[in-house]
Amino acid sequence: MDTSESSTDPRTPDAAQEADRPRGWRRWAMDTRPLRRPAYRRLWASTVVTAVGSQLTAVAVPKQIYDITGSSAWVGAASLAGLLPLIVFALWGGAIADSMDRRKLLLLTNTGIAVTSLLFWVQAFAGLESVWTLMLLLALQQAFWGLNAPARSASIARLVPADELPAANALGSTVMQTGQIAGPLLAGALIPVIGLAELYLIDALALCVTVWAVYRLPALPPLTAAKAGSAGLRGVLEGFRYISGHAVLLLSFLADIVAMVLGMPRALFPQLAAETYAPYGEGFALGLLFAAIPLGAVLGGLFSGTFSRARRHGWMVIGSVVVWGLAVAGFGLSGSLWLAVAFLALAGVADMVSMVFRGAILLSAATDEMRGRMQGVFTVVVAGGPRLADVLHGTAGSAFGPRTAVAGGGILVVVVMLALAAAMPALRRYRV
Repeated sequence: MDTSESSTDPRTPDAAQEADRPRGWRRWAMDTRPLRRPAYRRLWASTVVTAVGSQLTAVAVPKQIYDITGSSAWVGAASLAGLLPLIVFALWGGAIADSMDRRKLLLLTNTGIAVTSLLFWVQAFAGLESVWTLMLLLALQQAFWGLNAPARSASIARLVPADELPAANALGSTVMQTGQIAGPLLAGALIPVIGLAELYLIDALALCVTVWAVYRLPALPPLTAAKAGSAGLRGVLEGFRYISGHAVLLLSFLADIVAMVLGMPRALFPQLAAETYAPYGEGFALGLLFAAIPLGAVLGGLFSGTFSRARRHGWMVIGSVVVWGLAVAGFGLSGSLWLAVAFLALAGVADMVSMVFRGAILLSAATDEMRGRMQGVFTVVVAGGPRLADVLHGTAGSAFGPRTAVAGGGILVVVVMLALAAAMPALRRYRV
């Protein structure tokens, strides 16, 4: 008997996938196929909750520090206090995520973040007014976040098939960008009504929902036996050696460094709002400048249906970084606030595309026993790049003027990215 004749679906896998693709306007809409999978849906739902809740704390901490000290310098010092623990524990957390059940690690770290948020509430409710206590709690929170982020991102490849990785990344990135817009707006509206301390409490309660969602995930143990010492310094160094031996992974990191360090102009937003766009109202202009990139990223995510199904992931990264650079250069040359916002929104769309495909490359090009470490490095690059950009653009803006610094940075992004793509073909050739 020919068993092929008894098949309930005679189509080939490629034909079945083609038939399953949305038609007409729906092909432009966000690809929601990963949400059909219960495990990924739970992980994504936990991200929805924390995306807004974490921003409440992100607003409350600098506000409380400024209220205590009246000094922006202390606010900046607190930001740096959280950076070092994030870097150290993200690298270490990536190694741990490759050596233990990632679900257990997510449970432990999400619980730690929730307890830290509760401690933030306790100190505010008690009226301690201690900057050092706030900085210590912030460092602790960032340490837990550094341990959490690699395991969360690395788990996605175990919850959805390879062809849905770009769509899964688009869903997660869109939620995070939406949180960056909605969270601060909600915080600003709630502080006069319920007070500062209660923002911490809301975040802590929201994180309980996250812990429950993670608890319901399936076990995610290592697929291969962990090597001795893989969760320590040796494991971290093995991750860097792995990156150096895989050109496409190295280039995916370099692409983000090029885009963020050379082309992230946020440090110059206050000066541009006060000088170039002052006729529009300094506060109004500043708010629009800060909101434009995340707004563009959200729009890019909502209409990600077409690009999230692309196969040439390397070219998508190269193209999106080039568009980011051109958009930033256009922003630097814009004398009109509305044109400037339009260019920044376009940059946000390009940033979303870049995030989606860099994330997909890290999950598909790396083996499972290395995915945690790759995500740890990714977390460090994403967190550190914009901070380096603040120093570089602030210095260049003071030396050459803000518009020249922004436009020059955007052009440098295009030149360096194209040079990397030409010199190292691994990224150009990468496809799934």
